[in-house]
This record gives sequence, C-alpha cells and structure tokens, in this order.
Amino acid sequence: MTRKYFGTDGIRGRANGVITPDLALRVGQATGIAFRRGDHRHRVVIGKDTRLSGYMIENALVAGFTSVGMDVLLLGPMPTPAVAMLTRSMRADLGVMISASHNPYEDNGIKLFGPDGYKLSDEVEAEITQLIDSDLGKQLSSSAMLGRAKRVESAHARYIEFAKRTLPRNLGLDGLRIVLDCANGAAYKVAPEALWELGAEVITIGDEPDGFNINKDVGSTKPTALSQKVRELRADLGIALDGDADRVLIVDEQGQIVDGDQLMGVIARSWQEDGRLSAPGIVSTVMSNLGLERYLAGLGLSMARTAVGDRYVLEHMRANGFNLGGEQSGHIILSDYGTTGDGLVAALQLLAVVKRQEKPVSEVCHCFEPLPQILKNVRYRQGRPLEEKPVVNAIKAAEQLLGESGRLVIRPSGTEPVIRVMAEGDDRDLVLRAVDEVVEAVTKAAA
Repeated sequence: MTRKYFGTDGIRGRANGVITPDLALRVGQATGIAFRRGDHRHRVVIGKDTRLSGYMIENALVAGFTSVGMDVLLLGPMPTPAVAMLTRSMRADLGVMISASHNPYEDNGIKLFGPDGYKLSDEVEAEITQLIDSDLGKQLSSSAMLGRAKRVESAHARYIEFAKRTLPRNLGLDGLRIVLDCANGAAYKVAPEALWELGAEVITIGDEPDGFNINKDVGSTKPTALSQKVRELRADLGIALDGDADRVLIVDEQGQIVDGDQLMGVIARSWQEDGRLSAPGIVSTVMSNLGLERYLAGLGLSMARTAVGDRYVLEHMRANGFNLGGEQSGHIILSDYGTTGDGLVAALQLLAVVKRQEKPVSEVCHCFEPLPQILKNVRYRQGRPLEEKPVVNAIKAAEQLLGESGRLVIRPSGTEPVIRVMAEGDDRDLVLRAVDEVVEAVTKAAA
C-alpha cells in the first residue's frame, strides 16, 4: 500500500515545500470525490491552528472542495478534537484540520476525519492518494453544482460546552489556580474560557499567536516556561497543550512535569474505582514506560501496546472494547467523549480527581516511579540506515545487553526524517550504554 502523501497522522511537511497550494487543492478535490456518497448536499468542516501558512492551505482546500460540489463550513482556529467533534455534531461528510501539531511554524499538515469523527483508514487514504494522482479535471462539478463556503461563528461556544459537559454538573474547579499554556496554538481562545467558566482562576501563557510563534518555547513539548510560571505564582498546577491541542502535559505545584503515562495511570485508577472502564486495562504504545505497565498490573489492569501514533492506539481500542488509551507524549484518548486525543478533556478528567481527593497535584499525579528511559534521535537525509548490517548487529547487541530487564525500541519517525532510539530498564547505566551504541551505529550509517 502506497504512503506517498500520508504519514502516521495525515499529510505533513514544510509549507510551500511539501504542503503547497496545488497539493492542498488536489487533496480537497480528491477527498471530496471519495466522499461523494448519495444525492444529498455534501458538507465538510475545516479547522486550523495559528500558523501563517494556514490561510494559504485553507483557501486552497476550499477551492478544491467547492470545485467538486461540497459546501465548506469554516471553523477558524480550533483544536483538532473540536474539528472531530463538530464533524459529527454538524452532520458533515468530512472534517479537515490544518495543522502540524507540535512542529514549528514552518511546517503544516492536513488531517482528515470521516463523518463519524474518526481519522481515515489506510485503505481510504490509499484511495485518496490514487485520486490525487489522477486526472481530477474530469470529475469536477458543473457550474450549477459548485459548493459554497461560510464561516461558523458558533464553533467556539459549541466546543466549550462540549468540554464542560465531560465533568459532572456538580463538580466545578472553584479554588484552583491554574496556569494554562496554549502553545500559541489552536486552543488559545477556547481552553482558557472553558476553565474559567468552570470556576478556576486561570493565568494564561502562550496565548498570543502571531503566525510564527506556535510551539516556540511553549507548549507540551517545551514546558520549561510553564514550570517556572507555576512556581512563580504558586499555582496549584499548570496545563500545557500543543499546537493543535490534541495532547496535554501537566506541571504539578512544585513545577515537576507529569507526562502522559502518569496521566493514564491516574485516570485508569479513577475510572476503575468508579466502574467506568469498559475493559480491564488500557491501550498505549511501545514508548510507554515499563513503570506504568507494572503499576497497572498491581491494580489488576492490563496494558496493550501498539505502534506509535494515536490512530493505532484508537484502532486497538475500538477493536477490543477499551475506552481509555494514549501515549506518553500526552495524547490521551477517552472514547466515551471523543474520537481522538483531546488535551483539554484529558486535563479536565485529571482535575476531577484532584478536586475529589483534595490533595496536591504532586500526590495525585505521581502514581508510579518510572524506570530509567532514554530516548535519542538521529536525523538522516536519505536511505534506510536501519537496514545496514552494522546497525542490525548493534541492535542485536543492545538487546542482549538489556536482557529481560529492559526494552529497546527503534523506529523511524512518521512525521520527520528522524530515527528514534529508546531503551529502558532497571539499570540506567546499562540503558544509556545500549542507546549510545545503537545511536553511534545509526549515525555512521546515516552519514
């Protein structure tokens, strides 16, 4: 199956490099054609984050969709999970999010959702790929059947109400001082307002997007500024979203970072106690810490592992009846509420536990001691370094070095030309040695 355009999370690359107006136009046309099903008036909702290139891509997509007869509903800057939710709520045939998530502003991407709010399958993406490369001019609509485009002014309010309803009506956030880092991204309006309406005192950083500063020294991938602000203001906690707000990290009152593994542990235990887990366990990826797996086992819960990518987590959840899953990076999927990771909703579930237990976030959120885990990235330009014999031998040697007390995970990134080398185990020195030996071999092969 070809992966010419689509990666692990839609189409992504440098704006006006990989992601050009011409490609966006063809994606709109091809996807619109693929989802023309029935005689009804077809609709697509389009959201975006705050990158400068979002204007260019949005307009090209609108041209593409309207040219094949689809009406377009423009949401403006909105979180990815809001686009997925509104696709279902507004009975649209398609949802599109223009975002490169946690990447810098130079990059952008196109994420696609079906009418059910779920990301598209590999098979549908392959169909769209074939259409992109076909003669699309033969399938354009007649002049009388062209689509229209309009902005949806109520989109922000709809998502805020949706997020608030994920908490019990009798539970508010009164008395909590929260520092919220919006990463200068898609949630810079909706997230602060939702928390404020629930009663929290909200201090916001990363809420002044200018087209260039998305994820720049802020957000879930760079939480240092948030940690400092939490300590400075003696806040109860900090919440860090990423550029499209589908992932979240927490900072406790001491300024310590709480990653997605800890959050899944907290939510899993809370939902287990409330009888809310639809299956006796959760779904995570190969990158989640062994400490989480051991913690869950102590609760009588399992942890299924998938390839990296929230779409693979969700596929396993749907196929096996789980309603909680996610990634160490902070993609937390709560399928009782949504069809993709939702940073704000996941944060609200954590806040519910904090309010009920009336304990500091540091006590609530550090539910297990993570094993030493080291991740290093090796950038490469071309070729397949992992297939080189010296690299294969180095990987085998590292696996033998770690033995049964550790794990080695090596994978190419699905969004950038990087090979990620991760190892973990009880002995930190052994883990570091294993990673360094593999990294050295990959670096030489990639030179």
